[in-house]
Amino acid sequence: MPGLRSLAATSTLALALTALVASPAGAITSADSEVAGEQQYVVLFAEGASESATRAAVEAAGGTIVAENTEVGVATVVTTDSDFAAQAAAQSVIEGTALNRVIADVPEAQKGAGAGKKLDSAKADLRSAGTGAAAVTGAPATRPSQGKPIAEPLADLQWDMQAIGATVDGSYRHDKTKGVLVGIIDTGVDGSHPDIAPNFDAELSRNFTVDIEVDANGDPVDGPCADEPDQSCEDAADVDENGHGTHVASTIGSPINGIGIAGVAPDVTLVNLRAAQDSGYFFLQASVDALTYAGDVGIDVVNMSYYVDPWLFNCTSHPADSAEDQAEQQTIITAMQRALDYARDHGVTLVSAAGNGATDYTKAISDSSSPDFASEPGEVAYTRDLLDPASCISMPSEGEGVITVSSTGQSDRKAYYSDYGNGYVDVAAPGGDVYDNAEGTRQYPGGILAAYPAALAEEEGAIDENGDVVVPWAVKNCDASGETCAYYQYLQGTSMASPHAAGVAALIVGQYGKFDKAHGGTTLSPAKTESILLSTAVDTACPDPAAFTYVRHLPTGATATTTHTCEGGPTKNGFFGDGIVNALAAIGR
Repeated sequence: MPGLRSLAATSTLALALTALVASPAGAITSADSEVAGEQQYVVLFAEGASESATRAAVEAAGGTIVAENTEVGVATVVTTDSDFAAQAAAQSVIEGTALNRVIADVPEAQKGAGAGKKLDSAKADLRSAGTGAAAVTGAPATRPSQGKPIAEPLADLQWDMQAIGATVDGSYRHDKTKGVLVGIIDTGVDGSHPDIAPNFDAELSRNFTVDIEVDANGDPVDGPCADEPDQSCEDAADVDENGHGTHVASTIGSPINGIGIAGVAPDVTLVNLRAAQDSGYFFLQASVDALTYAGDVGIDVVNMSYYVDPWLFNCTSHPADSAEDQAEQQTIITAMQRALDYARDHGVTLVSAAGNGATDYTKAISDSSSPDFASEPGEVAYTRDLLDPASCISMPSEGEGVITVSSTGQSDRKAYYSDYGNGYVDVAAPGGDVYDNAEGTRQYPGGILAAYPAALAEEEGAIDENGDVVVPWAVKNCDASGETCAYYQYLQGTSMASPHAAGVAALIVGQYGKFDKAHGGTTLSPAKTESILLSTAVDTACPDPAAFTYVRHLPTGATATTTHTCEGGPTKNGFFGDGIVNALAAIGR
């Protein structure tokens, strides 16, 4: 893999690392966590610095390089020197450092509801206790093919695909995405799921991270690595024990194969570029390595439904942050932008979720969620008021060259949880809004239905010992023989909107791209792909009045009311950007 290499080192940690093609940069195993006082850092080097100078600088600061991404200019470093960051700052070829939080504390508020998993507010709203209208699985929606694709059995539950023209009577008839590669930078992809396996590329897929075994207090976070016989905590590249990445991949590219659903681009090739632990946390090194790899192997589109932890907003000068935290956040901004630039310069179209904070990113706002993953016991999130949009950046959604996607519900309104902002949002796409109905009550079919790993469904209690679904937010479907069955779950979030846009981007590459001499398949420049995606999105004006009030009657019996103000004109605004993506229009039909 060009640009990524692993270096021998004397620490216990280093001995566990092999070439990054097979093993993630900066991986910590259960045995490695026993190295007393050892910490990991991502070190950012000055552009153009020589290998000899970078190694000497790290050694002078008291660290040892165990893996290096030369294309982006970052390295994973281990050290037992508590003053490493300060000493590194004194080295002229080191631009910054960031703790590589792999073993760390999970905020107390997030413990209990699933061992240390990162809080997903939109998912929590959907699954919270109380009643809600369940999904009803009807008869297969089939019809005589007459040379056209036949609708999948659960097509009638896919309001999202109908909304963007991704149907058997729409874009599916013209799908030319064979050979188009879409990378899923997420929690992993269940490559064995019956509605993903036909389009899954196991050979190209990679896992750039590991499962966290314990936090700084010694408490289990991602579990005791029971899946891996060697106790390495390294999942295979076709595993997803969180479910988020599998749902995203399915939305983009579930095939038309007589079971379940179809994605936006049913003929596309799906590549797992795992950058998150099972707990749902995404850290810098894995994100950088995934993007670099995407550029090197010819990925055409990547979907990034996340932000880089531990800072929702990376601020370079906020007075509430210590000098060390400011330096770390600057490192995250610079390193991620370099990786985004590298991928885009190598033909990768970058698509990202806008976020689920229900906030206007163009205004000064407060953040009480960061740091969401601590580096030592006792470190907790704190409130940072009046964050300046000019100096506080969420990555990757605010990175240069990234297409940022807000979320819509069944009525095409902006979803109640979706972040927004005139100049922040590029396009909108269906992401689900379970309260977007006449009654304003939670109705699960208002979410997005996509693949659900069977093992996870069992673990979460969604299915019983007979394999039958026992929760209202999941669906089971079998093929015509009844021998092959698969599970699907309703989720909502901008995480679900972004893959719709990524799928449409893949359709654009397939329709207008040319043969990729370097990697085979089809390629189209990210600039051209983005231009077509934005220009063919359906113009959607701000609501009237522009200050739109959401009224939600919660399952608890309480009523929640929030107001979001849409700024901009009928063809470009803060709720919908250039409009709602449309698969059929994007390919000129």
